Amino acid sequence: MFRKRTNGLGVLGILAALGIAAPTGALAWQPTKPIQLIVGYAPGGGSDVQARAIAAGAQACYGTPLVIINKAGAAGTIAAQEVALASPDGYTLLLGGGSESTSVPAHRKTPYDPRTDFTPIIRLSVGSQFLVVNAKSSYKTARDLVEAAKAKPGQIAHGSSGVGSLAHSLPLLLARQAGVKFKHVPYQGGAPAIQAVLADQLDFTVAAPEEIQGQVEAGILRIVAVASAERNPGYPNVETLREAGYEVLVENMKGWLGPKNLPADVAKFHHDCFRKALSSQPWMDYQKRLTERDGYLNGPDFEADMAKLFKGISAGMSDQK
Repeated sequence: MFRKRTNGLGVLGILAALGIAAPTGALAWQPTKPIQLIVGYAPGGGSDVQARAIAAGAQACYGTPLVIINKAGAAGTIAAQEVALASPDGYTLLLGGGSESTSVPAHRKTPYDPRTDFTPIIRLSVGSQFLVVNAKSSYKTARDLVEAAKAKPGQIAHGSSGVGSLAHSLPLLLARQAGVKFKHVPYQGGAPAIQAVLADQLDFTVAAPEEIQGQVEAGILRIVAVASAERNPGYPNVETLREAGYEVLVENMKGWLGPKNLPADVAKFHHDCFRKALSSQPWMDYQKRLTERDGYLNGPDFEADMAKLFKGISAGMSDQK
């Protein structure tokens, strides 16, 4: 996915790239059958809810149904593999950009190459990754976790939604920056890891805002830091890891990817419809429940941001696995 794409442009794409108007009467791509929107996580989860919100907003732009298909498992890599092998005809898209695209392949070989096997179309959102602890714990900041790890090497435990996930990579990068080691405990998802923190079975975990909002408001979970470039608008008092002195930036991007060699006119049709849907009522209702900044990027910029995160995680894995 992380490359310059020169194949599959088609006549219209080449003409557009050269600044030449298409011949009179030339038709852009239009779907003639249902579009499969593949989501690598279970129904009801954050990714699924997001996919359904944007699909509801985009449906009016399509003359055929948008069908959400959940292919949960292996931190999204099962879904990613299916889309990587799909025909580049515009009828199969992946909700990607997160663990399956930028983190898991940095830990182990996957049956697809995130740098070459997809066509990024549009980024919809960029999600904060919070470090959270039990509100009863003595940890108030990321520095407190680091100091504890220095005092007890390999004993301060964190949970994640699975090996290779962003929630796994973030503490590894923090540990590398701080010169410490944490103990990693993988779970089947983010929710069980959060429950383990609440049950005092873990010292901390990594979570998205929508996963912890209720517990934070109830005063049973505490956010100690966010791994974003800037503070989260909904939690302005929570410092970034960079502010704490650790050069760690990990965000959970989500957007639509097609298989490699997706023709330019097909990608443009999807981009334009989903771009319009970012102003739709279903999407705005969904956004009201979150606390994130606008995450829109076009395909090439989305590709560049994924490449940057993938490179950063890969560089940090050498001595922390």
